[in-house]
Amino acid sequence: MAVMSGFRTILLDRKGPVVSITLNRPEVLNAYNTEMRDDLHAALSTIRVDPTVRAVVLQGNGRAFCSGGDIREFGSAPSPVVAREVRWQRDVWGLLRSLRQPTIAAIHGHAAGSGLEMALLCDFRIATRDAVLSLPETSLGMIPGVVGTQTLPRAVGVDRALDLVLTARAIDARLALRIGMIGSVVAPGQLRSEAARLARRLAKIDGELVFRVKTLVAHGADLPLPAALDRERILVERPKS
Repeated sequence: MAVMSGFRTILLDRKGPVVSITLNRPEVLNAYNTEMRDDLHAALSTIRVDPTVRAVVLQGNGRAFCSGGDIREFGSAPSPVVAREVRWQRDVWGLLRSLRQPTIAAIHGHAAGSGLEMALLCDFRIATRDAVLSLPETSLGMIPGVVGTQTLPRAVGVDRALDLVLTARAIDARLALRIGMIGSVVAPGQLRSEAARLARRLAKIDGELVFRVKTLVAHGADLPLPAALDRERILVERPKS
């Protein structure tokens, strides 16, 4: 995959088998808008079908990872139904979740709303000590509709997820680490190097093996144990494609 150019809201950089996607609207703390949706959909669609890409890092430019949906676009659709239909015409979240490659969210500053939900869709989450994480939607009269009501309880448990979603309170990286929302905390100056180090390590693993493990872990958690064990046996015994 040649590094794609021409995007207005993201930057793509490739170093060997690792592709870094940088959200690039720093003037609004990388708020997610329809143009970013389209750019991410195009980039992820290309990455998805390129077997030479072995790991993906998602990060933000400027002072934040992503501050959530761009409030300037709120209410711009003719109706909530139309807004939902438009959003799912390009299913960025489904694409991100379905990538065969391991994905790493490198979080700094604020990861709020759809920004945090985007990170929760990644396989690994690293945050700086000064990162602030939140799902503020209920304070605005909305439901965290970018899969947050489903990914968060799987990461931290139902009780903690209800607390964070209904109170809309922000937490720091140390608490996020303690409850399992993120996997590690680093100093601000070490975030990108640590994410790159992990990506290079993951990129060395056979791509088919990575995909099978991702499939088992992600899907098995939703199955009864006997069915999950059967699924594991099938994938372990299946010849490599």
